[in-house]
Amino acid sequence: MKPIVYPLLAGVGAAVAIGLLSLSTMINPNWVLLMAPFGATAVLVFGVPDSPLAQPKNVILGHLLTAFIGLCFLEFVGISPLSLALASGLAVSLMLLTKTTHPPAGANPLLVMLTSQHWDFLFTTVLAGSLAMVALAQMHRSLQRRWV
Repeated sequence: MKPIVYPLLAGVGAAVAIGLLSLSTMINPNWVLLMAPFGATAVLVFGVPDSPLAQPKNVILGHLLTAFIGLCFLEFVGISPLSLALASGLAVSLMLLTKTTHPPAGANPLLVMLTSQHWDFLFTTVLAGSLAMVALAQMHRSLQRRWV
């Protein structure tokens, strides 16, 4: 494959995925599949799909685990510089311990806490969006293998 083709295909894949996730809100305002950390997830799943950090298990469970931590801190501890720091540190430690490390997910506790998300965010945005991102990346990779 020519050196310029792969980066361009990765960029197209990322653009399509983020675009489709963005459209979910236009279809149903209560159905939000997009959050900022998915932009960084797109870099990994489309740009370096063979990386251990871009594997489906890491993407889905990394996002779920860290968002859950953010929700727990928001619900039971509150928001302060210390709780933001502790939630972020715990998220990193638990991803490493569970072998679900996905660097973009490290932003989730901050996102959840600073935007005061509710528990439904874990399933409607984090889980559904992660599953959609992984599925789109898998389809893109399959098509890429056939075309190039």
